[in-house]
Amino acid sequence: MTERAEQNPSFGDFSGVSEYMGIDVDTKDCTAVTDAELEEMADLCAESSNPFSIGLLSKQTEEWVLASVARENGKLRGFTFSTLERIGGTPCVLVGMGSVVRNSKRDTVLRALVQEQMHRALMAFPDEDVLFGMQLNDAAGYDFFKSCVDVNPRPDHKANGEERAWGRRVAKRVGIGASRYDDRSFIARGDGSQPRVFDHEALKPEKIDDAIAAQFADVDVAEGDSLIVAGWVNADDLMKLG
Repeated sequence: MTERAEQNPSFGDFSGVSEYMGIDVDTKDCTAVTDAELEEMADLCAESSNPFSIGLLSKQTEEWVLASVARENGKLRGFTFSTLERIGGTPCVLVGMGSVVRNSKRDTVLRALVQEQMHRALMAFPDEDVLFGMQLNDAAGYDFFKSCVDVNPRPDHKANGEERAWGRRVAKRVGIGASRYDDRSFIARGDGSQPRVFDHEALKPEKIDDAIAAQFADVDVAEGDSLIVAGWVNADDLMKLG
């Protein structure tokens, strides 16, 4: 993000710990993230396809509002940076850089982080449909959107003008300039630097939908390309999920 979005004071206090199937998720303001936590984050993703450095992670605390960390028995298993805001009056949850541990419980950790985002969205935007958006460079990241509808891009669907416009809005909010973004393919071209993606690797990659994987065929990970993905959770479903 080009500048840090401010949390609306009316949203209330977002700090606190929730629990999901043995995974504790703590959400705090980014200003409260410690150097020790940044080191844990860097260690977590050091062997992943998106090894975020401590320096890059530190910058995220300046560019985002909230940080959520998932722990199992006190050990870091996943994290996300995010912000809740309105874009043109529409409630949005924008998820920035994040990573999930590469072990047999990765799917549980992902679901815990997703549930946390849903809970925060419900607190901030009760009785409203909410848009979720992020950058991905791996098809496994689509698992984040399992509870969403009207996800774009999606297989066998030609995005209409409004859907393409939402792709542009999300791209702009995560700092992708118009010259680097193709609103028809939803691909953000890299500039050689590391993209601020949500990093998740499938436990069983053979089960990834081939059509979803095909959407990443033109994403050059080495150059820092990513896919801008956005989907909706309607108010009734958000009440159940959150």
